Amino acid sequence: MQIAIDKLTKTYHGKTVLSLDSLCLESGKIHGILGPNGSGKTTLMKSVAGLLAPTSGAITYNGLPGDEAVLKKLTYASHTPYLFAMSVYDNIAYPLKIRKYGKAAAAPIVEGLLQEFKIEEIAKQNAKKLSGGESQKTALARALSFSPDTLLLDEPTANIDPQSLKIIEAALIKRNREAGLTVIIITHNPSQAYRICDTLSFMDSGRLLFNGSVEAFKASDNPVIQDFITLN
Repeated sequence: MQIAIDKLTKTYHGKTVLSLDSLCLESGKIHGILGPNGSGKTTLMKSVAGLLAPTSGAITYNGLPGDEAVLKKLTYASHTPYLFAMSVYDNIAYPLKIRKYGKAAAAPIVEGLLQEFKIEEIAKQNAKKLSGGESQKTALARALSFSPDTLLLDEPTANIDPQSLKIIEAALIKRNREAGLTVIIITHNPSQAYRICDTLSFMDSGRLLFNGSVEAFKASDNPVIQDFITLN
């Protein structure tokens, strides 16, 4: 799904925290959004997800406004995933259940995701009692269960173990390459962005300082970007 942003602003208590003139995120790509804390990344992501109404401006999805039918094709996962107080299996199956999948139809999808994310052994465990890496893998498996057009991820691999990191990155790349899944991912890790992203955007103080290829980002002479790369 192509997502286009035009003159988007968000203001809280008289303070503008987001001000983007124009940004187009192409369909079928993995887009990384980088920037320091407080740069407006999460505000942008929640606006794209339809969770936050902009103060002004527009977001279109394949040229269409973000009505309920369009937004149902997206799924958003935050860096602190909210999992239901039920088993890991039932969490992953939940999006299928509300879309009227029967148990027989849902089972192979859920079982495949359990295997892919290497969480078969905790399938019956209460999701509220998982470790950080287990929680993130369960949340991403749930997000992918109904094959969304676009996946919005807010730091999905922050503070998790290296093995879980590799599993999550591999799942994103696989879905993107094989199914054309559009992924928009916020990350503080330039190395991760270089590994998995096709294009990068860099934000600072609510504004877009860069949007382009990974190689162009690495070569940028913007001092704010260079400081970010050096410190991270």
